[in-house]
Amino acid sequence: MTPRELIAFCREKDIKVIDLRFIDLLGRWHHFSIPLRELTEEMFEEGLGFDGSSIRAWQPIHMSDLLAVPDPTTLVIDPFTDAPTLILICNILEPITKESYTRDPRYIARKAETYLKSTGIADTAYFGPEAEFFIFDSIRFDQQPHHTYYFIESSEGQWNTGQDEGPNLGYKIGVGAGYFPVPPSDTHQDLRSEMMLIMEKCNIKIERQHHEVATAGQGEINFQYGTLVKTADTLQLYKYIVKNTARRHNKTVTFMPKPIIGDNGSGMHIHFSLWKGGEPLFAGDGYAGLSDTAMYAIGGLIHHAKAITAFTNPTTNSYKRLAPGHEAPINLAYSSRNRSAAIRIPMYSYNPKATRLEFRCPDPSCNPYLGFSAMLMAAIDGIQNKLDPGAPLDKDIYDLPPEELAKVPSTPESLAKALDFLEEDHEFLLKGDVFTQDVIETWISHKRREEVEPVRLHPHPCEFSLYYDV
Repeated sequence: MTPRELIAFCREKDIKVIDLRFIDLLGRWHHFSIPLRELTEEMFEEGLGFDGSSIRAWQPIHMSDLLAVPDPTTLVIDPFTDAPTLILICNILEPITKESYTRDPRYIARKAETYLKSTGIADTAYFGPEAEFFIFDSIRFDQQPHHTYYFIESSEGQWNTGQDEGPNLGYKIGVGAGYFPVPPSDTHQDLRSEMMLIMEKCNIKIERQHHEVATAGQGEINFQYGTLVKTADTLQLYKYIVKNTARRHNKTVTFMPKPIIGDNGSGMHIHFSLWKGGEPLFAGDGYAGLSDTAMYAIGGLIHHAKAITAFTNPTTNSYKRLAPGHEAPINLAYSSRNRSAAIRIPMYSYNPKATRLEFRCPDPSCNPYLGFSAMLMAAIDGIQNKLDPGAPLDKDIYDLPPEELAKVPSTPESLAKALDFLEEDHEFLLKGDVFTQDVIETWISHKRREEVEPVRLHPHPCEFSLYYDV
């Protein structure tokens, strides 16, 4: 849709407010709104100014000005506002040069797509993320010099079997028993269906919704795969819809990877494939119906996995999910059907157009523009350098003898380690100027200063149980 067509569309639909949105480096959406009268064709070239120094990890105060330029192809009518409101996602520009701002994650994703085409390997990369989340009834947390706590409440929670709920009707979901139960145990069927139907109304094509494995309201809604930038745009809208629908019902949603100890965390398995000229490149006659191109892509993902987890698993909490001995796929291996491997080749049926890789390490705390781009760059590097992924691991990894398991590499044990690996291994991300050295350094320094160090320094409540009476 052209700017002129978009303005005509707004008048036809009696739109009153234009909501302009952009994503910061860490993955959070920001917005400001204008009345329809202020939306002009010139705005799609000139943009609107804002203070970039007030956005995390962006501009210093003496160079604060940035421009937000709306992309007319991203229009969607906001399903939650009282006044008829049109959402437009923006690209960020430097105000003087009018060049794209290099710390804009959407620009990095656009460059990744352009670089893929320039290599001649493929012209399209498809991504299909499966973002899990928890629906809680209440969440309270605080951190002060003299106390710290969090308190989660969920009527579905297994810990509430003995609560007097006036009355307690039972039907609590046990630990690890939340995969596909029907109501009344699944108390969020109607809520997830409402989320699903709102997404459909916003042109997100939904494949399914269901309860997930964990107790206390873990859920998942799957939407149809798409190209890199488009899918990242969709995932941001997905999170917006899930959170605001829950809020309508006085509930709260978190995409935090591991809010509950002792049960499954929330992952974001990402299905990934490359195409050229309308033909799939990952289908072949090799292992699990894969081509050499697919095998080299797996080689790239495994080779660079420890570095790209700094983007696909970007929080300290991410590594409470990626912990040894649990269901999360920490083992950097590939396999058909084996969900304990970091890379799975789905085998529901053999269809060349459905042949894809499923990267199972990521979680939904990631900035999708950066996470998808890092995955793509690792796969391209693997294809260019014909990186051998080794033999598949078609065994139950949890039953391997220690000497055999020791030979299987694993994901980093912490965000601090992941950042160290990224610092050592990021040349592949700089190809085509997709990620810049400034973006890599800014990401590492911000994460270390604002997340790793505070968590390292704060006393943990568990430490009082262990050490108070030493």
